[in-house]
Amino acid sequence: MFQYQKKLQYPINIKKKDLRMAKYLVTQYGGSNGELGAALRYLNQRYSMPDNRGKALLTDIATEEFGHIEMISTMIYQLTKDASIEELERAGLGSNYAEHNKGLYPTDSNGVPFTVTYFATTGDPIADLYEDMAAEQKARATYENLIDMTDDPDIIGPLLWLRQREVVHFARFKELVEIYEKEKSGLN
Repeated sequence: MFQYQKKLQYPINIKKKDLRMAKYLVTQYGGSNGELGAALRYLNQRYSMPDNRGKALLTDIATEEFGHIEMISTMIYQLTKDASIEELERAGLGSNYAEHNKGLYPTDSNGVPFTVTYFATTGDPIADLYEDMAAEQKARATYENLIDMTDDPDIIGPLLWLRQREVVHFARFKELVEIYEKEKSGLN
């Protein structure tokens, strides 16, 4: 089913502590447009796809999204690993420390916890694929915003890579929705 390789999809080696960026990056972990929501959305929606082509695409992209969670988590860990409690408090991460120490907890950058309401499923393959395309565009936009907030090449590199994967996922969903729309209209 899944194959795990003990390496990140893109190498991450952040050398400078940046608690401000860590706080912002957490939104791509557990925020409304983040990787956790995407992975769960696609795994959930795959069951209502009309054929193995759709099921395979949603499974493949969902699996990749779990790899993206691993990348974001690694980035947050590297940005915060040497931080003192006082530094975490100054960066607005004191509440997270109080409940989770330096452990990751899926929230957005405001501390709002992850909720399943972040992803939708209708059981209609075409409607769900349009939802997925919108989700990929929102994630792309969020990555672009995050890139704008740093000048650290060790952060920008992985974010650019993640941004590009959102573009690729959007294209794959668009291809599939076009096939399904053509089949539905009888033009195949």
